[in-house]
Amino acid sequence: MPESPFSNLSEVYDALVDWPKRLAREEPFYRRVFERIGVQSVLDAACGSGRHAAMFHGWGLRVEAADLSGEMIELARRRFGNPPSLRWVVRGFDRPVPSAPFDAAVCVGNSLALAPDRRTAAEAVRQLLAAVRPGGAALVHLLNLWRLPDGPCVWQTIKRAAVAGCELLLVKGVHRCGSGGFVDLVVVPAAADTPPHTESVPLLGIEAAELEQMARDAGAETVRLYGDYQHAPYDRARSCDLIMLAIK
Repeated sequence: MPESPFSNLSEVYDALVDWPKRLAREEPFYRRVFERIGVQSVLDAACGSGRHAAMFHGWGLRVEAADLSGEMIELARRRFGNPPSLRWVVRGFDRPVPSAPFDAAVCVGNSLALAPDRRTAAEAVRQLLAAVRPGGAALVHLLNLWRLPDGPCVWQTIKRAAVAGCELLLVKGVHRCGSGGFVDLVVVPAAADTPPHTESVPLLGIEAAELEQMARDAGAETVRLYGDYQHAPYDRARSCDLIMLAIK
């Protein structure tokens, strides 16, 4: 018998993303930034299922990939192994990094918005910058909540996927509620006797100026804000993303 599709939602969340398409879109941005500052080592501070960490490692970089979820780290370890220059660690993004310094530290995939409060988010940014050498960079990616309407859910993904031997229909959306937001997930198993799973995960609404101030308070000398992975300037009303590049 296959295990319950809800015994490890890490695989469900991973299956929601078209990873080849996403990484192909983001790779030129990271390569350009990393080449500019001479990156040989990277900290992925909220690595999830390890896709970005594995990409960086595939470029010949030394990578430490950390996540608060032991399930995510185990999924990443199963998928990408334990080569000497790719280290998997269970650790929150607001915790000190004993293995620092790195040339760059990243917190992408809207992970910072999952912090329980602003104090934790600010501490996470501080730890990112503390983990890099002078002249190194911290890079944070957030969904730009402010371009979304206040109230209705924007459905982003509807797809079928096989997870843990079960056929599932996966539906994911996001909605803004005043100054914050929520990620909404619906998982519907093909088996008629298995009830659907639903959850709504809160997101911090972090403004661009607030994120920049967090970085400057943590010691960043230069902060650049982008609205996408093509280096377009950030526009609060139109940009899909808020990407911060903070140079120490």
